[in-house]
Amino acid sequence: MLPDVFRADPGSHSLIQAQSDAQAVLTWLAEHADRPATLAAYRKEAERLLLWLDGRRQGLAQVKREDVLDYRRFLASPHPAEQWLGPARPRSHPDWKPFSKPLSPASVEHSLTVLGALFAYLNDAGYLNGNPFKLLRRRGARKAPQGIERFLDADCWSHLQSTLNNLPRDTDREIRHAERALWLFTLLYLTGARRGEVSAARAGDLARRNGNWWWHVVGKGGVSARIPLSDELMDAMARYRLSLGLSPQPSVGEDTPLVCRVGGKGQTQPLSDKAIYLICKEVFARAQAGVPSDEVRARLLAASPHWLRHTAASHQLEAGVPLLLVSQNLRHASIQTTRRYLHSEEDARHEASRLHKLKRDS
Repeated sequence: MLPDVFRADPGSHSLIQAQSDAQAVLTWLAEHADRPATLAAYRKEAERLLLWLDGRRQGLAQVKREDVLDYRRFLASPHPAEQWLGPARPRSHPDWKPFSKPLSPASVEHSLTVLGALFAYLNDAGYLNGNPFKLLRRRGARKAPQGIERFLDADCWSHLQSTLNNLPRDTDREIRHAERALWLFTLLYLTGARRGEVSAARAGDLARRNGNWWWHVVGKGGVSARIPLSDELMDAMARYRLSLGLSPQPSVGEDTPLVCRVGGKGQTQPLSDKAIYLICKEVFARAQAGVPSDEVRARLLAASPHWLRHTAASHQLEAGVPLLLVSQNLRHASIQTTRRYLHSEEDARHEASRLHKLKRDS
């Protein structure tokens, strides 16, 4: 729940009915209700700021440029650590903390960009008068990234599959957890979907066209698209649904979540994207335990659900799927984004470098 300590007096010129900072932020968040992943990300950034301001006994209207600079430093090193930092947990958990670790420079800049948009909205609405985030000097141009390395190579992926196939199955509950984890990783890997898209998906979003199954999603930026579903994936879905006592294939308009909670009425309740993150991290942690290779262990320990999207792109390209089709499947705005996953091009360049040699007189 958003902190609701400070109340504003927006006056008659305000275009929104908010009587407190929390209400004003919720009004802004409501503008993004049709984009669940964006809503969750924006809510997290706004909540962190309100909690920080609450500790300083400040409201949004009292934020000055110096406060923004203080907040930027705070994001890079939240303190006191015991108050702000803790293991990643669902928001409803009693031991939840706002941060699982200090933010990277890129994440700090993203947070400030989101909050700048919040302040711009509340200024346009007449709730605030001024946007100190606009005064920030943005960081200079950074070096181009060294290429996307957040993917699982063949050794990592093979070990991960072995881990999934050997999850504990001694009780009915463990069986349900194991079947769900196996299905979740299969879905993320074979479709390259984002975890927010998986969290929001229902069985009724799947439909057949010319004998082929497609998944209708509303993805990043509110863009609507269809993802092709292979026979292998549909077989995996049938296995998961049968484990829940459902029919192998979804029916038209069926509201069952594509991935369900375990226990009680879980079959009708979808997993949150945070729960998906935690499940994946637990499996990655299991997979890295006992791995003899330091490199494989380090990659599995650092992996997150989004790595499966990168892995899907890399492995499709390595398998010979045309670049354009991979770009369409992952719904990239530019084919150049997809090209960054084409590691075979780098291998070819490295091999070709051996042909270029110094010419020496004999």
